[in-house]
Amino acid sequence: MGLAFWRKKEVVVEEETTVKKKKKKKPVWREWLDAAVFAIIAATIIRTFLIEAYTIPTGSMEGTLLVNDYLFVSKISYGPRLPMTPLSVPLVHNAMPITGGKSYSTAVKWKYRRLPGFGHIERYDVVVFNFPEGDTILTEISESSDYYKVVREQGRQSVFSRYTVDTRPVDKEDNYIKRCVGLPGDKIEVRDGILWVNDQQAPLFPHSKLTYRVKTNGMYLNQDLLEENKVEVNAISATEYDMNMENRAVDIVRKQPQVVSITPKIISKGNPGDIQEWTFPQDTAHFKWNLDNFGPMVLPKKGVTVPLSPENIALYRRTIQVYEGNKYEERDGKIFINGAEATSYTFKMDYYWLMGDNRHNSLDSRFWGYVPEDHIVGKAWFVWLSYGEGGMRWKRLFRGVKTLEK
Repeated sequence: MGLAFWRKKEVVVEEETTVKKKKKKKPVWREWLDAAVFAIIAATIIRTFLIEAYTIPTGSMEGTLLVNDYLFVSKISYGPRLPMTPLSVPLVHNAMPITGGKSYSTAVKWKYRRLPGFGHIERYDVVVFNFPEGDTILTEISESSDYYKVVREQGRQSVFSRYTVDTRPVDKEDNYIKRCVGLPGDKIEVRDGILWVNDQQAPLFPHSKLTYRVKTNGMYLNQDLLEENKVEVNAISATEYDMNMENRAVDIVRKQPQVVSITPKIISKGNPGDIQEWTFPQDTAHFKWNLDNFGPMVLPKKGVTVPLSPENIALYRRTIQVYEGNKYEERDGKIFINGAEATSYTFKMDYYWLMGDNRHNSLDSRFWGYVPEDHIVGKAWFVWLSYGEGGMRWKRLFRGVKTLEK
């Protein structure tokens, strides 16, 4: 009895030893690979459905957001948008780092869909979105926004003969950040540099910027005061200066004893300027608008029907054809949509109006028009890192955008 028991135990031990030998330990490289794959999958899920890091590259949102502000963008505020171009390199937007070239394939395309979020876009939210005119780019020019401007200046035939023209899907267009000043159905107008929404003056955020013509008595202004208040100065003469400054700084400069007068530098109403200065809808025969005197116009809204005519079609042509995917033609002064003559159109999506806080130095909706709902990426949340020429901006770290705009 005892001998049989020990022999049986020895057999069990031998079997366990054999199993352990079969289960070889993973090599170090395999452990690192598994960890990397898990990290990439987790980061991709977080980036797609929860939050995404974003960097402020230009001064169009000064002084609310500054160049080299690193912030997080909330995808869940408005509902995360599902990928429309799913075959792409993880954690890369539209171009491969270092080597260049596309980071995605258009072999598979999905329709626009958005999961439920915690809310909807509210007026004056700071929003990240895909640049509407970024659907077509000139590969030799870094700024994708140059395509339509270059076509207007040089003509389509000249552009196609001199540059390589490429296209991008909606979710791979460049990311922009601006303030949403108009919701679907809102009436938008700019009067002498001041924004009006639904016939009411929009709030003047203290850090929003505008350019002013400042006249002095010939004495120099206090340079320390100008630098402290982030006033950008361009001398016109010994007594006149153009100063780009925040709203809060205007009264400070006005009270200086050297200042004789200070007035906004405004483009007069009815003056569309040269072709390089044309604003949306780039039809100066019917819309003589400019940056400082723009509109009035009503934003397209899902389900709303508008009349179409040769006089107003410039406002809606791109929306009908590009954003909502219809076949569009104009023949003999008549408009045809999907082969049928049309005198009206009903919108399929909501559209927004976005402008930069640095009003005279911002490429925004005044130039390229509406932002469709399928271009919305998320809501600017808070700055987690910020640095400038003087080093780290410690006072801006971990501060919400709503706090920074006050």
